[in-house]
Amino acid sequence: MKTLIESPERGQPFLIAELRTWQSRRWWTVVGVAVLTVVATAIPTAMIPSPVFSREVPTTAWAWPVLMMTSTPAGLVAATYVARRDVRDEGERGSRLGMLGAFTTFFAVGCPVCNKLVLIALGYSGAMQYFAPVQPLLAAVAIVLLAWAFVVRVRRERSCPRFPSVCT
Repeated sequence: MKTLIESPERGQPFLIAELRTWQSRRWWTVVGVAVLTVVATAIPTAMIPSPVFSREVPTTAWAWPVLMMTSTPAGLVAATYVARRDVRDEGERGSRLGMLGAFTTFFAVGCPVCNKLVLIALGYSGAMQYFAPVQPLLAAVAIVLLAWAFVVRVRRERSCPRFPSVCT
């Protein structure tokens, strides 16, 4: 557990130590994916008005903060897939937690009665009575999934199971 929290060679928090080693192209990826996540989620959920999508129920007060809080870890997770120039990485890279977190965000901030899957499953009154109250919980789950996906990706990246001599 200590290796998750602390970097053994520097004595500072593990994630901070790792983020300090990131090159600018990874940081640009964080920004780009975070902005793309906001736009790709906010337009179809009609948080950003568009002629194509509309909402039956107004956007909740917590939807924008949740979207901002999920877009940043989504960017961080995506940046872990950008190859480092200082480390050879040929290990297993699969992590579905980030994708699940982004998908959950879409349900969390979307209009409860505009979502066709929810509407088919629960109907209009069911969506308002059962799904809408669960959306804040979905938002919390999305944030936790994305944060955990980032920790798992960074920990896996730095463990170097195939090439331990390249790790610093």
